[in-house]
Amino acid sequence: MNLKNLLLNFKHGKLSLKNALSNLKDLPYEDLGYAKLDHHRALRRGFPEVIFCQGKTVEQVKNITAKLFEKNNLVLATRATPEMYYTIKDDSKAGYKDLFYDKDARIIVVGKLEKIKSKKSILVMCAGTADLPVAEEAALTAEVLGNKVERLYDVGVAGIHRLLANKNKIEKANVIIVVAGMEGALASVVSGLASKPIIAVPTSVGYGSSFKGIAPLLTMLNSCSPGVLVVNIDNGFGAGYAASMINKNK
Repeated sequence: MNLKNLLLNFKHGKLSLKNALSNLKDLPYEDLGYAKLDHHRALRRGFPEVIFCQGKTVEQVKNITAKLFEKNNLVLATRATPEMYYTIKDDSKAGYKDLFYDKDARIIVVGKLEKIKSKKSILVMCAGTADLPVAEEAALTAEVLGNKVERLYDVGVAGIHRLLANKNKIEKANVIIVVAGMEGALASVVSGLASKPIIAVPTSVGYGSSFKGIAPLLTMLNSCSPGVLVVNIDNGFGAGYAASMINKNK
C-alpha cells in the first residue's frame, strides 16, 4: 500500500488506526535479515525499489517480491531466471493477479501496468541481434515506468543503409537509447543525426579485443558527437530508467 492510499483509506474509515500505524512502522524500510527493503523509494524517486535478482536465491527473490508488492501496485525484478518467475507465480499466499516474465529482457513484472499518458516516445536501438537481451531490458524497463517505446533493431554501422532508412523514427523520438557491442560506433553515428539526448549502452558482445565491453565503453565515452550519455556495460535497466526520467521531464 503506498502512502497516499494508506492516508486516504484511514481518512475514509477503510483502515483502522492500529493497522495504519502498523503500515507506517515499516514505511522507511523493512529488514528481512538478508535484505533491507526501501519502502520510501517510490516517495523519493517516483517508482518503487527494483529487485536485482542476480546473486540472490530463488527463495530470496520470492520473499522480496511479496514484501514489496504488499506496499506497491507494481514490482519490477531484473536479471531474473525462469525458475524465479515460476516460483513467484506459484506463491499462493501472495495472490498475484497480474504478472509476466519476458525471457529476452530477463525481467519479471508483478502488477498491472499503468496506461501511457504522454505521446512522447523513447526509441531503443541496437547494433546487432546479439545485443537484443540488453536492448529489451532497456525497452521493457522504460515501458514499465510508463513510457511509449519504439524499437529499431539490427541497424549497426556495418550496414549503415539500414540505419539511414529509418531516419524518420530517429526524428520522432524524444530520447534515444543506443545499444551496441564490438567497437560501439553506433551511438556516435546516431548522435550525429539526432537533436535529442542519446543514452549509449555498451554490451559485452564481441571478439577478444572488445574486452567484454570495455572497447565499446571507451568508444562511447570518447564520442566526437556531443550529447552522448553512457551507462555501464550491459546496463539496459539503467538506460531505460534514465531515459524515462528524461522523457517525463523534458
